[in-house]
Amino acid sequence: MKSILILLTIVFYFSNVNGQTAEDSVKAAVDKLFTGMKNADAALITDAFSDSAILQTIARNKEGKWIVINEQVKDFADFVAKQKKGAADERIQFETIKIDGPLAIAWRPYTFYFDGKLSHCGVNSFQLVRINSQWKIQYLIDTRRRQGCIE
Repeated sequence: MKSILILLTIVFYFSNVNGQTAEDSVKAAVDKLFTGMKNADAALITDAFSDSAILQTIARNKEGKWIVINEQVKDFADFVAKQKKGAADERIQFETIKIDGPLAIAWRPYTFYFDGKLSHCGVNSFQLVRINSQWKIQYLIDTRRRQGCIE
């Protein structure tokens, strides 16, 4: 009886130490994008997204009106890859993660630094899908502003 109790304790301990929660796996999938950005790695950035992903930004145009800008993942990845390593530093925090089977959302406020200088801040809103046992970003829309950023 004592050996069974010890065995169960060992199994429980190692499953908790090495186990990753569903939220952790969503965070890791999103963090892959930002690691790719910081390392100017187009392949890592592209791998964070699904094949049919949508990438959008809400920003003000020259007239001050809010508009939605569409961007291709490949174009974004190629642009970031042309920057020097460490130039694109988006500092993020997780505020909300919700998961229902193969669908997840993540809401992440951020502050973006370029070459060590504050550029802008906002919020990233992610929709992720679980494809072949991996979380991929299906939809990313963000806001960008220059006022009210906290360093």
